[in-house]
Amino acid sequence: MAIGMSELKKGLKIEVDGIPYKIVEYQHVKPGKGAAFVRAKIKSFLDGKVIEKTFHAGDKCEEPNILEKPMQYLYFDGSYYQFMDPESYEQIALTQDQVGDASKWMLDGASMQVLFYNQKAISVTPPQIVELKITETPPNFKGDTSSAGKKPATLETGAVVQIPFHVLEGEVIRVNTETGDYVEKVK
Repeated sequence: MAIGMSELKKGLKIEVDGIPYKIVEYQHVKPGKGAAFVRAKIKSFLDGKVIEKTFHAGDKCEEPNILEKPMQYLYFDGSYYQFMDPESYEQIALTQDQVGDASKWMLDGASMQVLFYNQKAISVTPPQIVELKITETPPNFKGDTSSAGKKPATLETGAVVQIPFHVLEGEVIRVNTETGDYVEKVK
């Protein structure tokens, strides 16, 4: 199905020159002279690069053949990240480039969204909020009870996030995977 200039919006998935993209930012421009156009920043699903593209009134782009499927992360074998479809038990292997920053939030057995383009796995999206255990953080100091201060903490996946002083090693916290920010301590 062809997508016209007027239908473009943030988050929309489009295909330009045979490459699937996601619109990360767009601006509708109506100059005083000439026709209106849309200036958009689009991010490639294949390599993560962001480019700027201008769409004019007659321009059309295709909807990519993209499918998002929940899959279980099994393990990292040193070269590839192994995932399994929980329905068919079929396994697939993805490279570090395909997994990208999602590897910071992946625990064995966790459910991840795997993106397929033309039936080929191309990238992984972790859940927006994950619960992870703190494996290493500096100890508390007397008087460090204010929630305004932060200290670094290493999580069980190896990711490092800034946490409030009152949170201790061994505790489980919730982290926003999109921003990498501490959300709250799990009770």
